Amino acid sequence: MPTGAFRWETGLSRMFQYEKGQSRLGENLWNDPVKYFENSPLYSMYKLNTPVLIMHNDADGHVPWYQGIEYYMALRRLEKPCWLLNYNNEPHWPLKWPNRLDFNIRMEQFFDHYLMGKPMPLWMKEGIKPSEKTVLTKYELED
Repeated sequence: MPTGAFRWETGLSRMFQYEKGQSRLGENLWNDPVKYFENSPLYSMYKLNTPVLIMHNDADGHVPWYQGIEYYMALRRLEKPCWLLNYNNEPHWPLKWPNRLDFNIRMEQFFDHYLMGKPMPLWMKEGIKPSEKTVLTKYELED
């Protein structure tokens, strides 16, 4: 909810981002609630047909990481093709080399599958349980 959102790293309100920054809505929530409704992806997700790969890390100081989970769960509930990658203790973008490499491999496999017609990797087909995260990569392609 944009009215109470703030950046975890700095403690600054995110309202500037909605009103004058990235979202450029130009008004606060109370002066034009329809703009905020229309700007929210939640209300039009049912129209989505494109597969989605989300990377949202749990130490993200810019965007509350639970918003990534909410987006992912909404897509799953609508039975849309989506995957969520989370790198523990990483900020907005992974800084640790193994996580950067892992993300690049998974992103390439995602696009290879959907754009090049290559087989789906096991991590996309089967998923990876939280207990498997540091043990299994499931980069292997399905037969």
